Amino acid sequence: MKVIFLQDVKGQGKKGEIKDLSEGYARNYLIPRGLAKEATEGNIRDLDAKKRSEAKRKEQEKLEAQQLAVKINEITVKVKGKAGEGGRLFGAVSSKQVIQALEEQHNIKLDKRKLEMDAIRSLGYTNVKVKLHNEVTATLKVHVVEE
Repeated sequence: MKVIFLQDVKGQGKKGEIKDLSEGYARNYLIPRGLAKEATEGNIRDLDAKKRSEAKRKEQEKLEAQQLAVKINEITVKVKGKAGEGGRLFGAVSSKQVIQALEEQHNIKLDKRKLEMDAIRSLGYTNVKVKLHNEVTATLKVHVVEE
């Protein structure tokens, strides 16, 4: 019996996959538990439509991430910090502070986990990588100035 997996089933198949399994296993275990449904012509059409819409949505997300990357590559964020001799900061500038400054100065909201940075411990310019999408990264310039 051909079935379409609705969820990943260890040792059998992944979500969205169509596979031929024994009828008893499919009717008595997979279908009652909502792990799979019978691969009828209508269900296969529905699956194809879902895959197309998902691909379209992912492409749109990537396009939006690329547009945001262009914007982020052009801007510089100023962050204030207390510094001692030699331009060394007391403490450090964290990703949370960089995100707050980005939102206040340029009205761009991001999650702090998208920044790939260590704490900034000195005055001056620092380039911070921003991972917007699994295929799109941008570079944000952070300028740390003395308070």
